[in-house]
Amino acid sequence: MSNADCVIAIDAGTTGVRSRAVFTGDDPTVAAYREFTQHYPQPGWVEHDAEEIWAAVVETLNEVVDAVGPDRIAAIGITNQRETVVAWSRSTGEPHGNAIVWQDRRTAHVCDELATDGHLDMVRERTGLVLDPYFSGTKFAWMIENREIATDDADLALGTIDAWLIWNLTGGQVFATDVTNASRTMLCDIRSRTWDPELCDLLGVPIDALPEIVPSSGRIGVTSEKCGVPAGIPISGVAGDQQAALFGQACVEPGMAKNTYGTGSFVLLNVGEECPAPTEGMLTTVAWTLADGTTHYALEGAIFATGAAIQWLRDGIEIIDDAAETGPLAESVSDTGGVYVVPAFAGLGSPYWDPYARGTIVGITRGTGRAELTRATVESMAYQVRDVIDAMVEASGTPIVDLRVDGGAAVMDLLCQLQADQLGVSVLRPVEQETTALGAAFLAGLAEGVWASTDDIAAAWTLDARFDPTDDRTAPDALHAQWLRAVDRSRAWES
Repeated sequence: MSNADCVIAIDAGTTGVRSRAVFTGDDPTVAAYREFTQHYPQPGWVEHDAEEIWAAVVETLNEVVDAVGPDRIAAIGITNQRETVVAWSRSTGEPHGNAIVWQDRRTAHVCDELATDGHLDMVRERTGLVLDPYFSGTKFAWMIENREIATDDADLALGTIDAWLIWNLTGGQVFATDVTNASRTMLCDIRSRTWDPELCDLLGVPIDALPEIVPSSGRIGVTSEKCGVPAGIPISGVAGDQQAALFGQACVEPGMAKNTYGTGSFVLLNVGEECPAPTEGMLTTVAWTLADGTTHYALEGAIFATGAAIQWLRDGIEIIDDAAETGPLAESVSDTGGVYVVPAFAGLGSPYWDPYARGTIVGITRGTGRAELTRATVESMAYQVRDVIDAMVEASGTPIVDLRVDGGAAVMDLLCQLQADQLGVSVLRPVEQETTALGAAFLAGLAEGVWASTDDIAAAWTLDARFDPTDDRTAPDALHAQWLRAVDRSRAWES
């Protein structure tokens, strides 16, 4: 009888890699983390070294495997920063330059040209996305054109971070991406869940250089003795980070919603097995496909900078030394003194989709200090999430009964209460905050029989804290109206 009672989740995020053991019993969590370098070669450009990411995976994965013991590991699940792209050689495994990160805006003009040429409606209908440099397709095209990559080269591999990791973990034997990551490339028909030849031709991306699209839950391959980690471990679950968080929050039924406060914030609403028509201001995306073919779709609102704004407070203007100071400092004042921070460092995402917006601070007076700026930054998270949910509810006609939250900033009681007050619905924070890794582990474990069904996964979700909104809507609505004025001043700043 197998004693495998653990799934290891590899969470390859935007700023670092965490490998984490998820057990079926009460064993304490085992995890390892490594940050990697952020590269900013030009304003609006963001890059990563794909080999540095892979090295962080090897280090953290080995650390966890050594602590747990290989005999207890049933599978590996992968979750990753979505839309970030890598080009590499299949024969050598060497990348063609740095990865281009989801935050990168260098292809904004390409998206404008595609819209001007009348391609927006087709892109929205087939992909559920909008024409924005956030998505992978124009990033691939930029790499091909500017790094002089031959499109007829059978050696070329183009993939998102999950495909890069699967390739390396299997020693180059498996070139695959899961359907959730594929659905974020602007190259995938989300109804057939296959690469779309017309979209690939439109962007100049060779379809043969793209990976096979596989379900989010189901065995993809096994680790190779060549990869630097123990061989023979099944790789059985893959999902982009926000879909993984939706699954980890046990939002397995239509109408359930979650928000993750990460580098950006992402609101996802499970809309069930029917792919909805394009929705103004929102994205339609594949939530997951299970091994039996069951596919759920989600409406998504993508906010580019929430946790990134906290990093800016720490690293950019240096008014805090550690992110953990944010909550106490923000709570040290009762309000912002009329200050609003719009953290449009890389443009605005949902529901505005304005790549030319830029960060704005308004309402500064002589009395404005560190605490007011910090609180205004925290409040900006709640306002941006409200903007998305207001648009989502208006478009779908389906009110969100409550909101499940996770991510680094969700530990702040102040933020959760502000969010509840702004939305007018309860905010639920689970005991398990690392829901992205948990979702990847659930998807992999479901494929390998570690968890028998989605009912088992739903039963594993437990509440940590509930934040109920104030009954009086006057003050939250007035604050939000001022926020919208500040947003107007940030929009279309860059021409």
